[in-house]
Amino acid sequence: MASFPITAYSACSGLGQTTAEVIDGLFAGRSGLTPADPGLGVATHVGKVPGVLPALRPEVEAYEGRQARLTQLVTLPLLPAVDAAKARWGASRIALILGTSTAGIAASESAWVHARDHGRLPASFAIERQHSIHATCEVTRLLTGITGPGYVISTACSSSGKVFASALRLLEAGIVDAALVGGVDSLCQLTVRGFASLEVLSPEPCRPFSAERRGINIGEGGALMLIERERHAPLGAGERGVALLGVGESSDAHHMTSPHPEGLGARMAMARALASAGLEASAIDQVNVHGTGTHKNDATESRALLDLFGAGEAGTLPEGLAVVATKGYTGHMLGAAGAIEAVFVAATMERALLPVSRGCDPVDPDLGVAVEGAGASQPRARQTRRALSNSLAFGGSNVSVLLGAEGEA
Repeated sequence: MASFPITAYSACSGLGQTTAEVIDGLFAGRSGLTPADPGLGVATHVGKVPGVLPALRPEVEAYEGRQARLTQLVTLPLLPAVDAAKARWGASRIALILGTSTAGIAASESAWVHARDHGRLPASFAIERQHSIHATCEVTRLLTGITGPGYVISTACSSSGKVFASALRLLEAGIVDAALVGGVDSLCQLTVRGFASLEVLSPEPCRPFSAERRGINIGEGGALMLIERERHAPLGAGERGVALLGVGESSDAHHMTSPHPEGLGARMAMARALASAGLEASAIDQVNVHGTGTHKNDATESRALLDLFGAGEAGTLPEGLAVVATKGYTGHMLGAAGAIEAVFVAATMERALLPVSRGCDPVDPDLGVAVEGAGASQPRARQTRRALSNSLAFGGSNVSVLLGAEGEA
């Protein structure tokens, strides 16, 4: 069974601009959801990264836009770790694989308004730099100096979960010795109004797995993880390391926007993640669910969990399997969701804490899933050994990332 250590990570979301703010907010039970700006045109809540985003560095200022600023925000904190990896492996032996869904759509929306009002696009707007999904990769490459294989995956909500599968294949094939993976998405009118047109957008903070859930909130932000062939610097006293053990993907292609009614694709992705690591379902003690807060998603994902892990006599999941839903903190970050939720899972392993699933009370009894933190206000102390993190996308594109505490692989 392959085991590749995660040697560094970073994140930003509605919880804050820094990794510390994001992780501390998660375990403090603090929401990163706020009322949407009127300009988005919909009465809802969103997970908007707070504050003024730092200006772009000179080497990437031609990519000016919120997407580029969010990308820089999660890239700069990792430069020391990336530089150390380049010294170990060489810049050409590090892959750069990112996920995004919206990319620079917000910049294109603004450019269209300018063209409507002035008869021309802004002089600073170039579609390959402000709009293109690959611009996110180019910004990261310019900031880090990574010269290995680099590409962007855009499969809606599974985008930055699938980057782990690509990294795993490259590492196992010996093509690279490290990979910087993750995802970045920024808020835009198209996405918010699009979900509103599907009638799945909640006017209030989302409540995954709750009997009173009304839909999703859209979030923005990003997360990056550095995965290496082996850990060179030893862990400090009391530190817990986290490794990538496996990934499972599926494409059930049931419907353009609705999940498979029996959760077939989600179940297949989780089962394939286990198979890739040579593990049985009983080896898993935590699942970070996709948990969007829509009626269909939560119901079908629950069905997949019950089918895979086996329902007991009471029709519930085995005792000891923690189910955590985190979109009540960040909203659905779409192309960045898989990456930031992998960061959340890593943090639970490092801190030996399980966060409260914010907004889940009262849990929907029809789902048959006891969500972590129901009725609680504080995280629960428990060491997670191995966890699956699910991302389930439009079109039936599904992925499940398997992480494990080092020494438990």
